[in-house]
Amino acid sequence: MKKTLLLSLSALLCLTANAEKVELSTPHNTLVLDLWKGGEPKFVYYGEKLSTSDLASLPEPTNANWSHLEIYPAYGATHTQSETAFAMRHADGNLSTQLLVENWTKTSISDKAPNGANRTGERLTITLKDPLYPNIVHLYYQAYNDVDMIECWTDVTNSEKATVTLTQFYSSCLPIRRGNVYAHHFHGSWASEAQLTAEPLNNGILEIKNKDGLRNATTDRQEVMFSLDGYGRENEGDVIGAALMYSGNYRITIDTDDTEYHYYFAGINPDNSEYHLKKGETLTTPHVAYTFTHEGLSGASRNYHRWARKYQLRHGDQARDILLNSWEGVYFDINQQGMDQMMADIASMGGELFVMDDGWFGDKYPRNTDNSSLGDWVVDKRKLPEGIEGLLRDAKKNGVKFGIWIEPEMSNTTSELYEQHPDWILKAPGREPVLGRGGTQVVLDLANPKVQDFVFSIVDNLLSKYPNIAYIKWDANAPVMNHGSQYLSKEDQSHLYIAYHEGLIKVCQRIRDKYPDVVIQDCASGGGRANYALLPYFDEFWVSDDTDALQRVFMQWGTSYFFPAIAMASHISATPNHQTFRTTAFKFRCDVAMSGRLGMEIQPKNMTDEEKMIGKQAIADYKRIRPVVQFGDLYRLHSPYEGDNLASLMYVSELKDKAVFYWYKLETFVNQHFPRIKMAGLDPQRRYVVHELNRIDNQPLPYEGKTFTGQYLMANGLEVPYSHDVDYHKKNDWASRVLYLEAE
Repeated sequence: MKKTLLLSLSALLCLTANAEKVELSTPHNTLVLDLWKGGEPKFVYYGEKLSTSDLASLPEPTNANWSHLEIYPAYGATHTQSETAFAMRHADGNLSTQLLVENWTKTSISDKAPNGANRTGERLTITLKDPLYPNIVHLYYQAYNDVDMIECWTDVTNSEKATVTLTQFYSSCLPIRRGNVYAHHFHGSWASEAQLTAEPLNNGILEIKNKDGLRNATTDRQEVMFSLDGYGRENEGDVIGAALMYSGNYRITIDTDDTEYHYYFAGINPDNSEYHLKKGETLTTPHVAYTFTHEGLSGASRNYHRWARKYQLRHGDQARDILLNSWEGVYFDINQQGMDQMMADIASMGGELFVMDDGWFGDKYPRNTDNSSLGDWVVDKRKLPEGIEGLLRDAKKNGVKFGIWIEPEMSNTTSELYEQHPDWILKAPGREPVLGRGGTQVVLDLANPKVQDFVFSIVDNLLSKYPNIAYIKWDANAPVMNHGSQYLSKEDQSHLYIAYHEGLIKVCQRIRDKYPDVVIQDCASGGGRANYALLPYFDEFWVSDDTDALQRVFMQWGTSYFFPAIAMASHISATPNHQTFRTTAFKFRCDVAMSGRLGMEIQPKNMTDEEKMIGKQAIADYKRIRPVVQFGDLYRLHSPYEGDNLASLMYVSELKDKAVFYWYKLETFVNQHFPRIKMAGLDPQRRYVVHELNRIDNQPLPYEGKTFTGQYLMANGLEVPYSHDVDYHKKNDWASRVLYLEAE
């Protein structure tokens, strides 16, 4: 036995000696792997870009405490005691798999990104094969030439003589060296999305998952930032970002065992989703997007935002319109005169787009509440006697664009669609369907090609008949409530979750192929679909159904870690707020909404004259700063999660000639004290003129119109008054400031 062990170690040392260090680099990042034929591919390095000399001298990572640095470990042959990325049951019942390098190639790429943009970079393809079975696994690593992002994904091809079963199929594994590592991730619920959690990585497993079926960002989110040198700081410190790009159920496992590394695994959630891969069939896993920075959490965010605007977000280089959405203004009480009046009101305040929300459709079953009509996408002529044509005419008359709400993946049991196609819904065999919103809502089965055609036809019919519709709000207000597809075979019921999202992506691709220019919002009970698998087909997402400005400070803060302001729909709403019943100052609501894509979610005729005046000024001011907010670099300055009732952030233009600074007081106490907020991201040598936007004070701030160097503003900041200088009867307990900086 000792002789056999020595021979095995000798063979391993021989293989390792023949290993080749293979690197991929972005402008400021490098990934290095050890590859050799007949061995498992191993992690060496991920971090700051390496020079040629440092790459040549790069030592092997430590194997102390038996660290296992395989980048795609497979279960059963050599890995049984540690977490693995891949597991399968072969056609002969064998549960063991060994994935060894057969070859690898590095190629330059010049292709289309998912959002249609041209991209260039380099792709490493590693071909893995089991010496006992003919199956092939490809690992892909793709580096961008102009942004600091490396994407990783996998595909699996069954070359056996019969069907095999995949029981675990993560997209990627990344070892992260132990130290004082913190994971910054996000949890939430309906109306409380993207709540930040920061925790040290200790021994054991941190698992982040979603099993909703449709809305995978409502609760836990699939993006994580790792601060490598203690609790994360916003604008300094080493940070790795990892974003799984999937629209369905996912699982992220961060395993900390007795070795020198944490092990990050991310991919499709395998729970009740084992995949039967037929002979000759290939399954491709979702991508994971990695970045590294020395510039802290905000630095990692800036990397994701640049990548998103260029390559992930539809129309990421086009400014977003300022809109009024009808939902909180009238709910289901849609009528032609009311819509015309709302268009005129938003136009009078300087808005550019009006969106008619739920309640406009249904013939046999009119949509007056949430318990009927989904699936019956015909205009309710009792509410809109002149139909969509009349609304488009009124929009043109009022000088605004027109948009419309749909929920195409859903139906109600009270609908003509359900009466005609009860076989189109998700339903467990032999059981009555579980019903959702309104006591009647059901989910259509997008695994079914006929359903895919139907969902596509909803958008196609609207846009082909009414090409002047400029905007669609696409909603999805139910999870998968019962497991069962009436389309999939009984053997493949475990494919439901994966097949649904494959069908959804096919529909989105068809829509964008035919209608590349229309703006589409991604909404799912609020922010339930804020993910990078769907955003290439959408222009923005609804951050949350909760429009309360105070809670939005927290939710938009968390959302900004991975998603840019241009994608974050943020609306001014009424008070008392319809979700929290909190009363906040109208200026505070404007200032919070102006840090994302500005819009309104209100009935203008119920606004006071003063609110209309402030709203009109906010819209005019936002138009001045829109290029900076929507295309600039984000610097988070003071977190609302600090617990001291203060939040602050800013955006800086790419040329550093303009910036917008936001300051929010979250609570008022007598004799409270706040730190003076130092700015960030400015050119220290340039001089900036300061102007307050949305000003309501009787007297301007003492530094209004004055000039400061970037160095001064970043070293000292400006004193911000804790309250507003307004007439006594206008005083309240809210305070916020928006400062606009322009270089001389």
